[in-house]
Amino acid sequence: MRRFAKACLIGTMLLSVPVIAYAEKNDTLQLLDLFGEVFDRVRSDYVEEVKDADLIEAAINGMLTSLDPHSGYMNEKAFKEMQVQTKGEFGGLGIEVTMENGLVKVVSPIDETPAAKAGVKPGDFISYINDEAVMGLSLTEAVEKMRGPVDSKVKLTILREDQPEPLELTLTRAVIKIKSSRAHAEGDDIAYIRITSFTEQTTELMNEEFKHIKKDLPNLRGIVLDLRNNPGGLLEQAVSVSDAFLKQGEIVSTRERDPNKTKRYNAHSGDELVEEDLPMVVLVNNGSASASEIVAGALQDHKRAIIMGTKTFGKGSVQTVIPLNDHGAIRLTTARYYTPSGRSIQAKGIQPDIIVRPAKIEPIKQNDKLRSEADLRKRLETLEEKKAKERKEVEKEEKADIAAEKSKNKDSKDKDSKDKDGKKKVISNEDIASGEDFQLQRALDLLRAVNVYNQVSPEK
Repeated sequence: MRRFAKACLIGTMLLSVPVIAYAEKNDTLQLLDLFGEVFDRVRSDYVEEVKDADLIEAAINGMLTSLDPHSGYMNEKAFKEMQVQTKGEFGGLGIEVTMENGLVKVVSPIDETPAAKAGVKPGDFISYINDEAVMGLSLTEAVEKMRGPVDSKVKLTILREDQPEPLELTLTRAVIKIKSSRAHAEGDDIAYIRITSFTEQTTELMNEEFKHIKKDLPNLRGIVLDLRNNPGGLLEQAVSVSDAFLKQGEIVSTRERDPNKTKRYNAHSGDELVEEDLPMVVLVNNGSASASEIVAGALQDHKRAIIMGTKTFGKGSVQTVIPLNDHGAIRLTTARYYTPSGRSIQAKGIQPDIIVRPAKIEPIKQNDKLRSEADLRKRLETLEEKKAKERKEVEKEEKADIAAEKSKNKDSKDKDSKDKDGKKKVISNEDIASGEDFQLQRALDLLRAVNVYNQVSPEK
């Protein structure tokens, strides 16, 4: 009897798996029937006629966007535009955006685009597009409304944290041609490399730019890699840029739902941008996202560079674009990024080694009434002053001519210190070339300080 009961129990356990699977399948079929019923009701009873294709696409997009802000559906037109964009040239305003709390949030404006020139900033929220509320639109719909013919205008209403009132900006759409990497010399010893996004040409452009800079800097002592307001891009380009500064070790890993599908990307020796380990600073901010966070995280974990600036955006997820036969493609989040030390970037970002917030450098007006040693009575005279007294009698005869010359110079100086309207000039930030970019200036100061330390260190 016990054996029979045990056999029945085992049989029940064996049967339970297919029964559960069948029940789940049956539930799915019932839900699909529900979808079909709603679809038919909308087609027949909605106040206006709606195209079947529009309903299906909206349903698919709704399913994907309900998962996370970065998944979504692209119709055939949007898919082709995305393919063009990754090649580094596309039409639009030049902003990387995401969706947050029903509004379009700016991740980063792209350098030298209409958005950047109009003053759009990372963290801005777009609440209206051409006076139409963004609330209720999907990210894809909002992006399509911001796109349009080249030279046409679009009005954006922007909510900014430090502004009590909404800002209204009118931008002119343009063909966005991105040179994703550029470089120049800072002084005679530091190479500055700026990467604005990770497109198909980024690593190649970076290598070419750096070669030209290196020729101009025989005494190269450091590198600044600027990833501020870089919204990301292609994973393979982030890996190759990191590889250019690393000799070995893991750069990043991607982990999917299936643990067996973890991928690891490693650096290879022999393809470094610089042979020697030059001191290096990477600049980041809240507009640095995705691929730029991969680069910053890899260089930070390997202690190859000092990360400076403010905390990055925190987009640590991988989106796979899956083409659909004759129906565009879906962008699906399939994995998470992890830095070499195992840190997840998602919603955490990269914390800089040295926090430097944006600031302005302005000249401080000196108080002319402050006293110095020269103003003290009965102070010791300098040798020059004593010689001057000895020549006093000789110069007395020329005093009139000297006074006239001084008066002339003073008039000229006063004229130079005034603008065309006769008003006194005020020194602006633009007049302080080295102080226009406070964060960059701090990076340059740090690199030069490191070089001074290396020169005087007993270990050298």
